[in-house]
Amino acid sequence: MAQLGVNIDHVATIRQARKIDYPSPVRAALMCQDAGADSIVCHLREDRRHIQDEDLYNLKRLIRVKLNLEMAMAPEIVDIAVKVKPDQVTFVPEKRRELTTEGGLDVVSHAQKAKRVFNKMQAQGIKVSFFIDPFIRQIREVKEIGAESIELHTGRYTLAKNKKKLKDEYLLLKKSAEFAKSIGLNVFAGHGLNYENTSDLLSIKEITEYNIGHSIVARSIFVGIEGAVREMKAIVI
Repeated sequence: MAQLGVNIDHVATIRQARKIDYPSPVRAALMCQDAGADSIVCHLREDRRHIQDEDLYNLKRLIRVKLNLEMAMAPEIVDIAVKVKPDQVTFVPEKRRELTTEGGLDVVSHAQKAKRVFNKMQAQGIKVSFFIDPFIRQIREVKEIGAESIELHTGRYTLAKNKKKLKDEYLLLKKSAEFAKSIGLNVFAGHGLNYENTSDLLSIKEITEYNIGHSIVARSIFVGIEGAVREMKAIVI
């Protein structure tokens, strides 16, 4: 049975559109928790476009399930993570002009920096995952660094325009998940997953956690955040 991590960034996106104090991503996180979310995911971006520092501190203080902080390997954000001590950090690439994360972190090209930030997190007892594209060379590098988990970027799978492309991307995810598991890594997946395209991935048993945000927040407009989480939870189990 896979677990569900709910990303609450876009609750904060709505709030920041007016620069006011609602809707509260922390309240949303508590409601997601009550509806069955196994973890809460948030991304503290360098430009603070949605989640703010205060949100992160309050999430750490109030939620009971795992807090998974997505973050760039930027010194300022690393220092904040050391202070907050989330249960897990997931290192992701970050570009100021992107609408959302566009791809996996190139751990191979940034191996020395990745090792340094991994060591800082490990010294604080914080679990570390790297958000990567489903390529064997990236998986090997994560293992070499010493991290225990990866999150496979499912973006190309979710954007596949035809059956052949969809099958190719599925098989790439499957091969990557199987390899990662065989060398002792925990395997998570996320990006672009929704109520239609998630179920086919469940046959990849090596994937033990799905991290999903935008589609759940969008669905909550019609059924409420708790209802949206329950519907997604019913899919991933």
